Amino acid sequence: MLHLSPDLYELKPGFATIHCEPGWQWRKRDFPMPDYDLFYVWGGEGVLTLNGKQFNLQPQSCFLFRPGDETTATHNPQKPLTLTYIHFDVNGSVKLIPQPHRIVKDFISFESLLTRYVRLFLINTFGAEIEAKLVLKQLMIHLLREEQEKEVKTANVSFNLIETIEEIANFVQQHPGQQHTVESLAARANLSPKYFSQKFKEIIGQTVRTYIVHSRIKRAEHLLHFAGMTVTEAAEALGYNDLHFFSRQFKQYTGKNPSEVR
Repeated sequence: MLHLSPDLYELKPGFATIHCEPGWQWRKRDFPMPDYDLFYVWGGEGVLTLNGKQFNLQPQSCFLFRPGDETTATHNPQKPLTLTYIHFDVNGSVKLIPQPHRIVKDFISFESLLTRYVRLFLINTFGAEIEAKLVLKQLMIHLLREEQEKEVKTANVSFNLIETIEEIANFVQQHPGQQHTVESLAARANLSPKYFSQKFKEIIGQTVRTYIVHSRIKRAEHLLHFAGMTVTEAAEALGYNDLHFFSRQFKQYTGKNPSEVR
C-alpha cells in the first residue's frame, strides 16, 4: 500500500470511534470480512480472535483486517473498550500490506490521524473524501514505517531485550499516574539506568522521560474528553501537584489548553 495512489482507496461508510457497552461482543460473521478494516484500541481490555489466533486487546492495539478474515472479540465489562474502526477497500494490485497486528509505538501521531479521519465526516467538510483518502494512506505509511524500523532494530538488538523494553513501555501506558523515573523503570527491567535509557530510545523511538509525559498527556486527554473529569481532577489522577505545570505541559504536547479539550 506504500506506492498505491490515494485515488485507489475506496472509502466505505463503516467508520466510527465508539465506547463499547459493557455487554459488547463481536460475534462471528456469517461471511468472512468483505473488505479491509483498520481497527484501533484507545482504551479498555479484551480478547480478539483473528483466523483462529487469539490476541489480547489493550491501548494502542492495532489490527488491519483483510478481505476473507474471520474475527470475533469480547471485552472486560469492567474495563470496556474504546475503539476506532475504518472500513475501506482498494482498487488495483496491492503490495506491502501492513501486518495484521501490532502495538503502535508512535501512537500520538497515529491517533491524531485517526481522529482527523473520523472528524472529516462529522459535518459536511469541504473536500472530505479527498482528504480522507490522503489520511488513510498516511495511516498505512505509518504502520509500514514502524514495521521497517522494527526490522532494523531487531537486527541490532536481541529479541529478549526488545520484549523487556516493550513491556516497560506498556507498563508506563497502563499506569500513567505513577511517579515513574528512569531509575525505577531501569530497575524493573533489571538494567542499568544508562543502558536502559539508550535501548529504550533505540527501540521505542522516544526518550524515557518524553514517553512518560506523552503517556500522561494522552491519558489526560481521555479523562477530560470522555470521562468528564475537571482539569483539576485529571491533573490529580495523573500525579500532578502543580495545576499550572500540568496545563503548561498539556499545551506543549497537544497545542491546546486542558479546558479546551474538556
